[in-house]
Amino acid sequence: MKVLRFILFPFAILYDFVTRIRNFFFNIGIFHQTSFKTPVIVVGNLSVGGTGKTPQIEYLIRLLKNNFKTAVLSRGYKRETKGFVLLNKNHVAIDVGDEPLQYFQKFKNIDVAVCTSRVKGITNLIKSNTPEVILLDDAFQHRKVKGSFYILLTKFDDLFMDDFLLPMGRLRESREGAKRADIILVTKCPEHLTKESQKLIKQKLLKFNKEVFFTSISYAESVLGATEMLTSDLKNFEVLLITGIANPAPLLNYLKSLNVQFQHLKYADHHYFSDKEIEEIKNKFDPMKSSKIILTTEKDYVRLVNKIKNVSYLPIETSFLNNDNEVFNRLINTHLKENV
Repeated sequence: MKVLRFILFPFAILYDFVTRIRNFFFNIGIFHQTSFKTPVIVVGNLSVGGTGKTPQIEYLIRLLKNNFKTAVLSRGYKRETKGFVLLNKNHVAIDVGDEPLQYFQKFKNIDVAVCTSRVKGITNLIKSNTPEVILLDDAFQHRKVKGSFYILLTKFDDLFMDDFLLPMGRLRESREGAKRADIILVTKCPEHLTKESQKLIKQKLLKFNKEVFFTSISYAESVLGATEMLTSDLKNFEVLLITGIANPAPLLNYLKSLNVQFQHLKYADHHYFSDKEIEEIKNKFDPMKSSKIILTTEKDYVRLVNKIKNVSYLPIETSFLNNDNEVFNRLINTHLKENV
């Protein structure tokens, strides 16, 4: 690993130079940023990979949807459509991307759209749907939009402060990019993370002078989909687990904690399943004993449900440690009340 990092170090230096120049030009106004009267809350990270953006967007939707007309704008990763698309009930994952479809199907009375150009996407949303707040999904490096509030996510066991720039590490830009954040969320923490451990992490982030919150992933008590049951009942089934997410390790550990016996088929993040792969999954599932279930994540479910009828999923939510959700909620609501 050290030899590989040594080899990649010159490329990381070049990448750092290019991204620093880009950010500098945005900061001094050479590259144009577009601001909007409508509040735009940006959720993103400095690193590549899963830091928990999807459950954090869902947390914000739950927080805001009853008091503000809420819209979500995403790029729509790996979709086959082009340009601006406002989601409707006829769309499937390949049209708009798995995460946007998940938001649309899960929450009523919100607007969800996809557009590669966030400026164009926001402009179209405001013209056609007049939202009171727009949640911008995975757009921390999308500097062409000047958000009104920035939420930076960093994973507990892979803090951006301990990482390196691409291709040597996983950072999309310098750690200094954290200065653009209004708050920092340390995500995917152990549920009982000690105060001492939290203090050490806060000390690492002290130079950025940001409010720091700690969150964990909570799994739902019930499995949903084709088979609905309590998660505790899973130990009575032979489980075929299908994942196409960046980091399935927390889910694997959770199932092991329930003493669930499972076979795991792992695919790449946002993977779209071919007919051949669906057939392979069915061939793997069919010989299993009668008490069996195909289990997947909620994000994978929207890509699989139209191809495998008997698939179920396990929902997740973001939970704040230390009961800090009240402080976080107040910061968001205060920002919106001052800007709507």
